[in-house]
Parts: sequence; C-alpha cells; structure tokens
Amino acid sequence: MWECNGVDQLDLLLHPIRLRIVHAMSGDRVRTTTDLCRQLPDVPKTSVYRHVGLLADGGILEVVEEQRVHGAVERHYRLRRGGAVIDRETALAMTLDDHRRGFTGAMASLLAEFNAYLDREDADPPADSVGYKQGVLWVDPAEMEELALEVVEVFRRRAANGPGGARRPYLTSLIMFPTEPAHPDGSAGG
Repeated sequence: MWECNGVDQLDLLLHPIRLRIVHAMSGDRVRTTTDLCRQLPDVPKTSVYRHVGLLADGGILEVVEEQRVHGAVERHYRLRRGGAVIDRETALAMTLDDHRRGFTGAMASLLAEFNAYLDREDADPPADSVGYKQGVLWVDPAEMEELALEVVEVFRRRAANGPGGARRPYLTSLIMFPTEPAHPDGSAGG
C-alpha cells in the first residue's frame, strides 16, 4: 500500500462519503467545506468536515487558499494531482478483502449519489440521459483485455474535460467481473 503523510491512501479512498467528496471535487474544482455540505445535503455537516480533514491530512486534498470569514478560517480545497488515484501497483497488491471493501464503498457511494440526484427538483432522467444497464459478454482473456483497453480509450478522450459551457459532471461507473469460475482445461463450459 502507499501512504501519504502516514495515512493509507487505500483506506481513505475506499470510504463511500470520501468517494463522494472526491467526485464533487473532480474537474480541478476548488471548493470549501461549506460548498461540499451544500453538494452533499444528505451527509451530516460534521461528517463532511471530518472526512474533508482526513482527505487533506492524507494528501488527497490540498488547501489552495485560506481566508477569514466571520472570525473563522475558511479553507478552499482541490484534489491534489494524482492524489485520488489508486495506481496499478497498489491495485495489484489489493487483497480480496480490499476489493470487497472497495466495491462496497463504490456501490454505497453510487447509490447515495443516485438518490441525491433523484431527490433534486430538476431531476429528469430521460432528459439527462440517465442510464443503468447490465448485460453479459462472453469473452476470452485476450478479448477482455482488448475490451478493457477500448473502454479506457473512450473515457480517456473525455477525461481532460473540465467545467465550462454546457458541461455538467456525469458520474460514470463501469463494473466488470467474471460470473463463473474458469474451467481447469481453459474451456468456457456452459
């Protein structure tokens, strides 16, 4: 595992509320904790403040500005470049329990974000191109690797986009895993 300021980055990023804060900070946005509380109205303010502090202490968020507001110091944060990424080396070293925690955190975060979207007055799933589909693809290991590279390329073409114009942030989630074990002889079974 890799650490920053003595804090295990994996533990920081595998928590549903902290994942939601990371999502809210994407696009090189600068936000205060007050801004984040408005963005995450279903999360208690004390929890938002605590998790922002943990992310800052862990090197995932950085303070870009401080100013006095009514006698208190208000900090403006942004994601540290590369701070919210689980690198390949760490991903390869993750245990089965790490993956279990990561998946649970990601799904809890996704569910909370979707519910928050549906609770908004302006929620309009058809107009917003909301989609959630599942299906099964039958692929061999080489085809799976090719598919993964194709998907990464599709996302990479938009990854550098930032806020501006008519752009809105869309939370995307791609989940792929085999639903059956591999057969010892390498056949697909069936």
